[in-house]
Amino acid sequence: MKVIINISFLLLMTVKVNGQIKSSENMQSERFKTGWKKLQEIDGEAGEKVIESLKDISPDLGTYIIEYAFGDIYSRDGLDLKSKEIAVVAALTAIGNAQPQLKVHINGALNTESSINEVKEVILQMSVYSGFPSCINAMNALKEVLAERKKKTELKTKSEKQRPKTIKPTD
Repeated sequence: MKVIINISFLLLMTVKVNGQIKSSENMQSERFKTGWKKLQEIDGEAGEKVIESLKDISPDLGTYIIEYAFGDIYSRDGLDLKSKEIAVVAALTAIGNAQPQLKVHINGALNTESSINEVKEVILQMSVYSGFPSCINAMNALKEVLAERKKKTELKTKSEKQRPKTIKPTD
């Protein structure tokens, strides 16, 4: 009798644990979906490239970035995306050794309606706290981002001009 009760208990626990795992997987899936949408909204192609670059070495890190940073933190209420990205640009400028991430988040700041001048001012403000070398590096990162964005815009404009014009029928 004890054996039957123990087996029944173990089966019940397995079903309960599996049910919890399934709901946890669904929750993670929702976190991932929410995070992926937020990453695309903020960082666009630059953010996608970061995640892609991690696939062959540490796909879990990419998942954590999507789920936690973008699914949990960036999706919170309390600050608008522009303010969040300005804060990240300030933090990465102050750190001073995260140039690739800084470039992604400078793009993010510009994508969330910060002006070029606002980004410059935030970087300049950090000179008081992190020194001139980190600010020089951040200004150079901004310069590179702006050059890349200008090049993309020029390529897009050029390809639009090269499209054949459609002839509209006349009445």
